[in-house]
Amino acid sequence: MDINHFVKIAEELGVKVKQVTDTVELLDGGATVPFISRYRKEVTGSLDEVQVASIRDRVQQLRDLEKRREAILKSIQEQEKLTPELEKKINAAETMAILEDLYLPYKPKRRTKATVAREKGLEPLAILIFEQKSIQLEEEASKYVDEEKEVKSTEEALQGARDIIAEWINENVDVRKKMRELFIEKGEFVSKVIPGKEEEAAKYKDYFDWSEPIKTAPSHRVLAMRRGEKELFLLLDSCPDEQSALALVEKIILTGEANTSVEQVKLAIKDCYKRLLKPSMETEVRLYTKKKAEEEAIKVFAENLRQLLLAAPLGEKSVMAIDPGFRTGCKTVCLGPQGQLLSYDAIFPNEPQKRTAEAGATIRNLVQKHQVEAIAIGNGTASRETESFVKSLGLPKNVIITMVNESGASIYSASNVAREEFPDLDLTVRGAVSIGRRLMDPLAELVKIDAKSIGVGQYQHDVDQSALKNSLDDTVMSCVNGVGVEVNTASKQLLTYVSGLGPVLAQNIVAFRNENGPFKSREEIKKVPRLGDKAYEQAAGFLRIRNANNPLDSSAVHPERYALVEKMAKDLGAKVKDLMTSEELRSKVVLKNYVSETVGLPTLVDIMDELSKPGRDPREVFEVFSFQDGVNEMSDLKVGMKLPGIVTNITKFGAFVDIGVHQDGLVHLSHLADRYISDPSEIVAVNQKVEVTVMEVDIPRKRIGLSMKSDPFGAKPKTKKSDRSDSSRGKEKEAEGDLAAKLAMLQNKFR
Repeated sequence: MDINHFVKIAEELGVKVKQVTDTVELLDGGATVPFISRYRKEVTGSLDEVQVASIRDRVQQLRDLEKRREAILKSIQEQEKLTPELEKKINAAETMAILEDLYLPYKPKRRTKATVAREKGLEPLAILIFEQKSIQLEEEASKYVDEEKEVKSTEEALQGARDIIAEWINENVDVRKKMRELFIEKGEFVSKVIPGKEEEAAKYKDYFDWSEPIKTAPSHRVLAMRRGEKELFLLLDSCPDEQSALALVEKIILTGEANTSVEQVKLAIKDCYKRLLKPSMETEVRLYTKKKAEEEAIKVFAENLRQLLLAAPLGEKSVMAIDPGFRTGCKTVCLGPQGQLLSYDAIFPNEPQKRTAEAGATIRNLVQKHQVEAIAIGNGTASRETESFVKSLGLPKNVIITMVNESGASIYSASNVAREEFPDLDLTVRGAVSIGRRLMDPLAELVKIDAKSIGVGQYQHDVDQSALKNSLDDTVMSCVNGVGVEVNTASKQLLTYVSGLGPVLAQNIVAFRNENGPFKSREEIKKVPRLGDKAYEQAAGFLRIRNANNPLDSSAVHPERYALVEKMAKDLGAKVKDLMTSEELRSKVVLKNYVSETVGLPTLVDIMDELSKPGRDPREVFEVFSFQDGVNEMSDLKVGMKLPGIVTNITKFGAFVDIGVHQDGLVHLSHLADRYISDPSEIVAVNQKVEVTVMEVDIPRKRIGLSMKSDPFGAKPKTKKSDRSDSSRGKEKEAEGDLAAKLAMLQNKFR
């Protein structure tokens, strides 16, 4: 790549050029983002994962731009139309849009009106008119009347000339650049319902007669309008005022005094805008706003997924998991500390069978037999009834009883992964196993499910699926490597996301482990078939081996730094294990004494941090959560109730909260805090435990309005005018709109 590209990326990200060039070299050498950010800090200048990923993505964009530039230059060269001036402009183009504008006049076209006019010999007349000099228009046009060429009148000749001029204007780089800016800065989305579809399109009611600036339209509304249009419920326009657009083109194109030629050019401008320029710009701007909205939606999804994956794990405990139900009963499984299935059964404590005595005896026996330490109950159908039943059994107080979000469990139970693991078990039993394992280790279990099926996204089916997958894969990889993976117990799916591995090596590790027994050291991992030095370098620091002979094998210290740690211990007259267990010994290590050409203070600080808590899980400690007793259905809700809840999903317009009534409620953006906020993530995170106030209950439509304000029914908090800009006051005014009306729109769209 050209050094100018590295300079450009450095300026965009606010980093040094050397940081960019060195990071790109590592990426091109096959290093992963987690590995670079964790183990190559001296090389990158301590860039974090977000910065490294941004460099990777921007480099790919620029390489795609260069590839397109080369193809365009080659195409124009082959047409023998490449001038030094044009080549200079093409090489200077910094965006794909400008590049395509420059190429437009030379791009192979289908047969157009201008093409037909040229075939009729009208281009000289177009050139004459486009000079905008005073001419005898009728006289000049009459020279091109030719029956053989199917030009039957002067008006036909003039029309053909205008068709050619319209194409020239459409291909004018300056016109397209300014028009693109006008569409984005001054354009508006205008949405109307298709006549006759009002009832069928009820969920898009807010967009039946809607308009808002393109520049400020939030991502969720852009995607909602596009979906309504795609489903043939809405008509969507996205243009600026026509007079403003025509004035802009005239300012660029018109050069002469008012005369007959200028009038013809004005007619060509109007035709160009309506027939060529407007459709082209509208398509571009729609793609631009769609991409922008998709990026925002994908960002929201990725952040929600990160929070869900990094939820606090219960850890290695004996767990009973119950997938609740009514008619079909509750599938009940018991899992060992490593997640292994010990037993499965079905109990019927709920309607219609109501075999409570039998179900109670079964649960008590299983708790005693398997020394159950926690009971996980899926939050689906019959969950609250089942929870109440289990809590009524008088089980030992040390047995944790908690609800688990089972979103996506059915996807797992029918997947190839589940069939491979439990080929002889019923789908519902597999689902119960997944619920139990989610309690023990959410990350390890959720990686087995397609992230799009977990239910923490916003319009995930409307966005670019490739971009979504790449972002979610990045997120999963970041979480897996951030936590670390116990190589002797990890599933193939979990190992797949370890830096440097992938599906094939993950399968090979599991196969080797099954055949040869547990790995006793990180060094032994090198024996896995097809796992070469490069893959080992990338993966080793993220793989853990509990109770290994070398205590560093259970830590995040990379094997390439073992010798350094051993030297630290030796210099203190101690062993590595002593260094890991004694804070007093670690305090005696003078880090600057161990700085070298390849190891700097950032790595040394990381090593010392890891020695103080080797292999410790970075996730939060698990806390038991319970819903409000006696509030099991929507009919139990009353306006004004204060209830505990768990955030299940975050969107740009608010947060959905599970309050234990089988229907999540919406805390609109305007009710997340006492102050104005522009982004829900400022206040809440997925899996966060919150207290909410019930604001509205609509049982027929299954809608619940909630608030997290301290006084949701009181006066709005006072804010000095000087504290807020006009735009923020406008946003606040919009956000404080009628909650019930917004619920109807937002929950329908989201669901």
